[in-house]
Amino acid sequence: MDNLTHSLVGAVMGQAGLKRTTGLAMPALIIGANLPDVDAACFFWLHGTEHLAFRRGITHGPPALVLLPLVLAGMLWGWDRWQWKRGTRPEARLPVRFGWLYLMAFIGCLSHPFFDWLNVYGIRLLEPFSSQWFYGDTLFIIDPWLWAMLIAAVWVSRRRERAEALAWARPAQVGIAAGLAYIGMNWAISARASEEANRAAQWTKFEFLEHGHAVIASPVPLQFWKRQTIYSSYTQRYRLGDWSAFSGLASAALTPGQPCNWKLEYFEGKLGAQADAFLFWSRAPFLTRAADGSVVLRDARFTDPRVGDRFALALPDVKCEELPTP
Repeated sequence: MDNLTHSLVGAVMGQAGLKRTTGLAMPALIIGANLPDVDAACFFWLHGTEHLAFRRGITHGPPALVLLPLVLAGMLWGWDRWQWKRGTRPEARLPVRFGWLYLMAFIGCLSHPFFDWLNVYGIRLLEPFSSQWFYGDTLFIIDPWLWAMLIAAVWVSRRRERAEALAWARPAQVGIAAGLAYIGMNWAISARASEEANRAAQWTKFEFLEHGHAVIASPVPLQFWKRQTIYSSYTQRYRLGDWSAFSGLASAALTPGQPCNWKLEYFEGKLGAQADAFLFWSRAPFLTRAADGSVVLRDARFTDPRVGDRFALALPDVKCEELPTP
């Protein structure tokens, strides 16, 4: 998910009562909820699409989720000690207990892969022990409805806390429950969309997605009751269906662009790190023809022209052969 969502998750957990466990618990939760995204530093040394194969991997796996909170807790504890020695430590701050500080940082970090798992981009939850991708297909990567719930919960809770109300943590606790209910509802919507698209694929004798994946039910921006379903129709092409909880599967168009008559296996290990990284990350890869007749690698999850070439790889030295119309 986006970093605003991660930050709000850390904040709402703090307002639910966890921030009273130790001094600096709130920054431990909020920073911890964002900490696995330190892998974004890869943009300094990786080029092109190589970042796709690196992100959401090693810093989101079990060893990192144990070690990163330890580093964060140590830094916050050191900050508290430094302020104490300088005489600038806030008097209202609770005593900092390292064990509780580590636990808060750990809880914050643990929330990060859960929310990253919820979208179609994917996450490698078991790195470095396994490079398998996991997909929740539940929420769009930016969800304003979830923002609204979390912001309201934090705002009401802080307002009641400033008024010294006894149950100041209750709004945040309700916000957490509402957020989890919203996630569960979206999971059920995706499951229903996937089931209907799966039946449609079988009725029309379409092939299933490559690499062993089932039908994808991809959430769309804002309209949480809708999904874009993705399943293969014939070699190198995919069907992109528009599904709604109110009207079902309304239409299914082929992936845009002129397809190429190349097998994806041709590219694996033969065209360098860029192609290997893209194919490692891609969940529904397909090939299209560029204006100069060369090949472009794309992923059916990201066909919206507004995403530009961020999720595409041009292969100028490979010529595209037009795929025959079935």
